[in-house]
Amino acid sequence: MSDSNFGPPPGNFNDDDSGPPRRGDADRLPPTRRPLVTALVVAAALLVVIAIAAQFWTEVLWYQSVGYTGVFSTQIVTKVLLGIVGGLLTAAMVWSSIHFAYRSRPIYAPSPDTQAMEHYRELVEPMRRTATVAAPLAVGLFAGLSAATQWDTFLLWRNSNPFGIQDPEFKLDIGFFVFDLPWINFVIAFLTMTLVIGFITAAFTHYLYGGIVAGSKMRSTQAARVHLSVIAAALVLVRAVGFWVDRYNLATAESTKITGIQYTQAHADIPTKGILAVAAVMCAVMFLTTIWTRSWRLPLVGVAVLAVIVVAVGGIYPALVQSLKVRPSEKSLEIPYIKHNIEATRAAYGFDKIDVSSYDTKTVAQPNALRSDADTVPGIRLIDPNIVSPTFKQLQASKGYYQFADVLDVDRYVIEGKRQDTVIAARELDLRGVPEGQRNWLNDHTVYTHGYGVVAAKGNTRESDGSPEFLESQIGTQGALGKYEPRIYFGESSPEYSVVGGNKQEFDYPDPKGTGQINYTYAGSGGVPLDGLKRLAYAVKYREINFLLSDAVTGDSRILDHRTPRERVQRVAPWLTLDGNAYPAVVDGRVLWILDGYTTSSDYPYSENTTLDQATEDAVTSTRNSVRAVQGGQVNYVRNSVKATVDAYDGTVTLYQWDEQDPVLKAWMSIFPGTVKPLSDIKGSLMSHLRYPEDLFKVQRTLLQKYHDQDPGSFYGGQNFWRVPDDPTQAEALPQPPYYLSLAMPKQDKPAFSLTSTFMPTGDRNVLSGFLAVDGDAGSQDGKKSPGYGSMRLLEMGGGPVSGPGQVYNEMRSSAVSSKDPQLPTTLAQYIGTTNSNGNAVIFGNQLTLPVGGGLLYVQPIYSQARSQSGSYPRLVAVAVAFGSKIAWATSLDLALNDLFGGSSGAAAGDTGTTPVPPPTPGSTATPTPTPGSTATTKPAPPGTPNAAALSKALKDAETAYAQGEAALKNGDFAAYGQAQAKLKDALKRAVEASPQSVPTTKP
Repeated sequence: MSDSNFGPPPGNFNDDDSGPPRRGDADRLPPTRRPLVTALVVAAALLVVIAIAAQFWTEVLWYQSVGYTGVFSTQIVTKVLLGIVGGLLTAAMVWSSIHFAYRSRPIYAPSPDTQAMEHYRELVEPMRRTATVAAPLAVGLFAGLSAATQWDTFLLWRNSNPFGIQDPEFKLDIGFFVFDLPWINFVIAFLTMTLVIGFITAAFTHYLYGGIVAGSKMRSTQAARVHLSVIAAALVLVRAVGFWVDRYNLATAESTKITGIQYTQAHADIPTKGILAVAAVMCAVMFLTTIWTRSWRLPLVGVAVLAVIVVAVGGIYPALVQSLKVRPSEKSLEIPYIKHNIEATRAAYGFDKIDVSSYDTKTVAQPNALRSDADTVPGIRLIDPNIVSPTFKQLQASKGYYQFADVLDVDRYVIEGKRQDTVIAARELDLRGVPEGQRNWLNDHTVYTHGYGVVAAKGNTRESDGSPEFLESQIGTQGALGKYEPRIYFGESSPEYSVVGGNKQEFDYPDPKGTGQINYTYAGSGGVPLDGLKRLAYAVKYREINFLLSDAVTGDSRILDHRTPRERVQRVAPWLTLDGNAYPAVVDGRVLWILDGYTTSSDYPYSENTTLDQATEDAVTSTRNSVRAVQGGQVNYVRNSVKATVDAYDGTVTLYQWDEQDPVLKAWMSIFPGTVKPLSDIKGSLMSHLRYPEDLFKVQRTLLQKYHDQDPGSFYGGQNFWRVPDDPTQAEALPQPPYYLSLAMPKQDKPAFSLTSTFMPTGDRNVLSGFLAVDGDAGSQDGKKSPGYGSMRLLEMGGGPVSGPGQVYNEMRSSAVSSKDPQLPTTLAQYIGTTNSNGNAVIFGNQLTLPVGGGLLYVQPIYSQARSQSGSYPRLVAVAVAFGSKIAWATSLDLALNDLFGGSSGAAAGDTGTTPVPPPTPGSTATPTPTPGSTATTKPAPPGTPNAAALSKALKDAETAYAQGEAALKNGDFAAYGQAQAKLKDALKRAVEASPQSVPTTKP
């Protein structure tokens, strides 16, 4: 730009629009207002205001109802303050740029250089005053909204806690990187954006009003130069701070091998960024010199020099160091930094204290090999929670409007004084099962309001027909889990909202006598009372006039909304990342949904980044709906810091501190005081149902694929990296899910409820390289975790090669080994082929792997289900086992293990107490009851024996119960069918007792 100045404006020129009226003003009449248009505009604006007010008020009411008003108010206040500060700062920058540029505009005689712009100034002038206010407000609004999204970053910065660990490069506490650095980065980015907008606005306004003239030679006024140079100096100064802060950001930067600072960053990038920061400060000073020199020469030189330094020092020099020094000796130079990455990753993901041991596996199955594992074998879970959901629904749903999750949950209960692994599910309401003719607002939201009870089955046994052995089953009755409030008003499939209470009769459950239904009126404290204007507010929120017109909605009614456990916990703890699965448990007479919450960060220095949804995706999350992968972006720090519960009856949300050492949780507890209860408040009755979270385990095993290798030299080469096996039962290549079961690892005194997974080497070799288990039993003491909880044990395979899951699965399917079970006259391959050809389907259940007998034992339950028969469901018909290269199978785990280990395994699984139904043979079906026209009987004892009378009566009772079951099945009355099956089971048991030597037969 030219150094010349425009002279001062001739005459008195200001921005006052007063003056003589222009020609034609007197002829103009004010426009005629149209009352209808005005009324419509006012009405529309009023409706928008009412809708916003209703939404806001109902949000406040909801938070009041759950007792977490402070969470809502803290968020709102913080967002508003950040929005106001950020918006005002940006708006002030834009307004001052426009205002100063306009006030300092020059007045000059028209010239060819300015004639073109004069036309645009005339066009802009009528709207100038409006634009001077509207433009800053519009830009400020968007900037304020952007600033408001950083409410959590701001609050963490304000309530930061030290980690007590220093990073290896800068010797700063990890808390600086996790809490302070993200906020500093945002402030730098926000100020940069604001100054850039201000500079562009000022330059444009000066150009529009002649402060800058782009003719044959660029010219500018002194005012324009001073204005722009001050903004530019501030912008470059902010960038100087950014260059300096970027040094710390290198600690979380990703590269092709590791996350964090490496040799080039430590010896080239960090020093050069310091140089760039100093150069930027000098450049900012050069911009300020234009105030005195009245020239752009020094600023332009400064910008050119800064650009050269950025390219040469910030780009070329590190590249030369990398290519000329690092690459030829990369392994030796990078080993210290790889070590930092390994140590930080293992600490950030919580597996730095993992117990790693070599496991020399035996591959020959010797008799009595399981003698030392006698306590583990009974805990082998045969009932697959991923498969038996249809079984639960057919036998325990009773009506079509009840449902179970498509993946059931595994828990533990004390049954008859012994800890029992169970498969459990809540019987939830499914409005899709309500007959179409009954679907209307009244029924959907005031009649069908809740599910009823839980269903639980033993995990390691099944009934004689292959169905689960239920501990808690029939509606209206309560079994081994004791007395509890069975109504499920808050669940994973609850309707969007329900209006309850007010002496209104809700459907409770079908009358067991078949005479109708049992009604109920909600008596809990959950939800929001619909008194006063609240009915109007919810009518507006849900756009439903029935809130005002229906007599089912009264002042005594309550509305239950936001009802799923995940949603309720997420709303009261928006800072938590939630596990993909909430599971039900009966605790102190209530059904509680238990959910694990994680505190996460992506700013832990040197720790490897991982994407949560990818790390937690497996065969279950990809093929089922009720269990999902964790929704989240990249993180490099995870802690299971909170255990949350949601009461299924009244919706009470309770958060418990689980990780007492987590600095991130401590920060959030300072931000929202009183929302998280201490660990000491957890009762032993709840503690006994808490478990190690599956999604955290998935993340850890994903990282352990590489970070089990703690030797930096070996890690650099990657020859020892592992992978999680694909689930062999799935057609697609999906990771095998981890499995819950009770297990005693080598050197462990007694079995513990554990979560397990396996590893294979990278590449095509289908052999096992590692077995991982974590103790998931939290104990049963008030406020105290079990000492072993969270202990991770990793077995690295030694000895001979052990077949991987896919190889064992294929060998089982093609096995030519005949079973020694007299009820299985074929080989396993023949059984599969015969069953599939008879219109049935063979379903392989969860493939469990156990380190027992000095080797690795594979256990795979086998289910059968009729493909086309109405009401069919999977039933457990056999169990296949493998040890080394040997495979065996039978109708029970005990028989299969004895066959596998040469006649006696040395341990008892405890599943031989039932009389299994023989697997399908040609011409038979896989239904759980005898086919029509045939009767399952038992050879009677010879007449005159002491038990003949009892046996005869038992057989008659069995025939009667069977007939009742068939009739109930035809009528679709699954409650009556379940009762008949219970009678049939009892009769068959009595028949067996009366005839100890009986042999099952089928009478045509």
